[in-house]
Amino acid sequence: MQENKPVVVVGLGNPGAEYASTRHNVGFMAVENMAGADANWRSEKNALTARADVDGQRVIFVRPTTYMNLSGAAVLAQMTFYKVPLENLIVIHDDMDLKLGVVREKVGGGSAGHNGIKSIDAAVGRDYRRIRIGIGHPRDTDLKIDPADWVLGKFSADEMRAIQDAIQQIKLF
Repeated sequence: MQENKPVVVVGLGNPGAEYASTRHNVGFMAVENMAGADANWRSEKNALTARADVDGQRVIFVRPTTYMNLSGAAVLAQMTFYKVPLENLIVIHDDMDLKLGVVREKVGGGSAGHNGIKSIDAAVGRDYRRIRIGIGHPRDTDLKIDPADWVLGKFSADEMRAIQDAIQQIKLF
C-alpha cells in the first residue's frame, strides 16, 4: 500500500431502497458501518462517497450508484480522480461460497462468477484487496431457489445479526 495516497474502500451493492437489506448489498452495509453514522455522503462520479481518517490513513468510502454489473465504471472513476494506485483499492462484497457471516480476504484472483468483481477486474485489473463476506448458498438450505434470486433476497433477523457481527470483524489496516 502506498501510504502517501488515499485508500479507496468500495462496498458493492445495488442502488435503491428495494435492495437495501439484500444479500448482494453486504458491501454497502460494511462501508456504511465503517464510515460511521455521522458520515457526510456525497454524490460524485457514479458513486456516493464519504471521507475519513482511519488510523492516520486518508480513506474514501465508496458505494457505486451504478448497478452491480457496472461497478467497474464507478471504481475506475474514483481511482482516476483521486490518483489511487491499484494496491490502495479495497473491495468489500458478498460471497455465496462462504458460509453466512464468514469473512475472508485475498489479493487478486478470479471473480468466482460475481458480476461486480468481473466489472471491476475489467476496468482496473485484478490485483486489489478483496474482503469477502459469506452470505451462504441456497443449496445449503431447504429452499429451492435460483442463486440470482438468493442474492437479491433479504436477510432474516438472525442472518442480519450474523452479517452485522461479520462486518464488525473487518479491519482495514
